[in-house]
Amino acid sequence: MNKIILNYLLKNFLKTLMYSILIMYSFGFILTLFEEIEFFKNLNVSILMPLMLTSIFIPSMITKLLPFIIFISSLWFMRSIRNNKDLLTLKVYGYSNIKIFFILALTSFTLGWLILIIVSPITSSMVKYYEITKSQYARDVDHLVAVNKNGLWIKENLNNGTRIITASKPDGINLNSVTIFQLNQSYNLEKKIYAGTANIKNNNWDLDDVIIFKRKDGIFEKEFLEKYQINSIYNYEKITSLFKNFDTMSFLDLAIDYQELLKNGYNKKFLNQSLHSMLTLPFFLFLMTAIASIITMNTLKRSDNFKLILLGIFISVFVYYFKDLSLALGQTGRIPITLALWSPIIALSLFTFIGVLQINEK
Repeated sequence: MNKIILNYLLKNFLKTLMYSILIMYSFGFILTLFEEIEFFKNLNVSILMPLMLTSIFIPSMITKLLPFIIFISSLWFMRSIRNNKDLLTLKVYGYSNIKIFFILALTSFTLGWLILIIVSPITSSMVKYYEITKSQYARDVDHLVAVNKNGLWIKENLNNGTRIITASKPDGINLNSVTIFQLNQSYNLEKKIYAGTANIKNNNWDLDDVIIFKRKDGIFEKEFLEKYQINSIYNYEKITSLFKNFDTMSFLDLAIDYQELLKNGYNKKFLNQSLHSMLTLPFFLFLMTAIASIITMNTLKRSDNFKLILLGIFISVFVYYFKDLSLALGQTGRIPITLALWSPIIALSLFTFIGVLQINEK
């Protein structure tokens, strides 16, 4: 009998969650599809392109919204078994509130780890393909930035030619061992600049310890300068922002290749933010399921669906802005970024602990 009841709880809970994910996927697909069609409207591509890109982008969005999806799913499932008297029947067969709570919450917790280990590599690959494919049609595709084991590479299109910049890995707002190749429209080298360091805080880069080779009458003349300045469309903020999209990295990528990513020039703060943000997912799923259980198992009376929906929306909005506020404090340096990401977990855990004690008494 216990096995039958357990199967009933898990089967119906996961079925409700699947329905919620499908509904969210459908809404997300429709809204995102309009954006993709708007992006491709002036390009010579078939309708299959925006349809395909939308399909592979939505799973990543679903993963981000999963704590709120599982909260609504848990709330709806618990309301259903309470209103049709199944909750009362479960208690008759020895399933207390606390036992039902732990079955559902631990299922959500396990689901969170499965998503990180199995689903995350798939969604990150899909987002990576999405970014690469869409960048081929972007208007500024001629301007490229890449970071690899050889350092930073930048290509800029100028009015009278092309500029290629190479440097060792970024060191804060400075680049070290900078080499700049300036080519004319025929891709012939016109000027070559060496610099010990370059301050890229602003679009006007300040170069120190500069050596310039400039073509004059077919011969390159050498010039030494202590200071030199070039204007670029890139600055420190813009370059680092290009590597903040950690949706293209899975949890396993961050966990296993963390040190390698640091060596390749990725910002440690952003790596920590992404890694800990992923690590909080199973705990958020556990807590959101717990909160839904606490709300619905406080009483065996039937409740108004409208009131339950309003309560669910209010709690979801509150948790979302609480997470957003905590993250903002971490990003601005008011508190450590790790603490900022785990603070909502700690706060919700305290609330859940009190709520579990109350439903255990009923």
